[in-house]
Amino acid sequence: MRSILTLFFAIAILVGCSFSKKKAYKYFIQAKQNAPYDVIIVPGVPHNGESWSSVMKIRVSWADYLYKNDITKNIIFSGGAVYTKYSEAKIMAEYGKALDIPSEHIFTDTIAEHSSENVYYSYLIAKENGFKRIALATDPFQAKSLRGMIQKLELPIDLIPIVYDTILKYKLAEPTISFESAIESPFTSIKDRESFFTRLKGTAGRHILFYEDDLPNQKTIDKFRKKGRLILE
Repeated sequence: MRSILTLFFAIAILVGCSFSKKKAYKYFIQAKQNAPYDVIIVPGVPHNGESWSSVMKIRVSWADYLYKNDITKNIIFSGGAVYTKYSEAKIMAEYGKALDIPSEHIFTDTIAEHSSENVYYSYLIAKENGFKRIALATDPFQAKSLRGMIQKLELPIDLIPIVYDTILKYKLAEPTISFESAIESPFTSIKDRESFFTRLKGTAGRHILFYEDDLPNQKTIDKFRKKGRLILE
């Protein structure tokens, strides 16, 4: 009985922290009106070296859909080798290329280890490549959880949560790729490198060092400087 209640409350929390179907669709309509974006950011998910998970499949498929429907010109897949030896960004990039997304329109951030880092490090890559119109394309739960960070830092990043009714009607392919090129060596799992609470801080973005120019106001700059979270050039 206790396990059933735990599962119930876990589901309730996830649902409560996720965009509703109606809200996700509203963001999607806005994205189509604002299209094309220069680039979308697609956060990674661990890979086991055997097959992609349902989460990775739907995120890559959503990126593929947005690219082939001219909603974005480019894609940044983000994620390092965090829990397994396979770089999340590299694996997703291989799947993207197998879906016939041209390699010249695929970029990778192989440093990020947390969702907050997926956003900021990919944003830096976007700036380096002159991309100005940027959006985060991921599942509704993650999109909602990262919206606060984006708004707080006033990052010029829109949201395009996955619309499941749309993507499930899309042809979800099962491409075959080689996993070898995505292996990072040497590798140590983040679970062996960081405690649970340290990882929790990472999820909250507390490991990120920011460039002063990316922060919204002097108060935030002074706050991060005091905490030693500015990149000194």
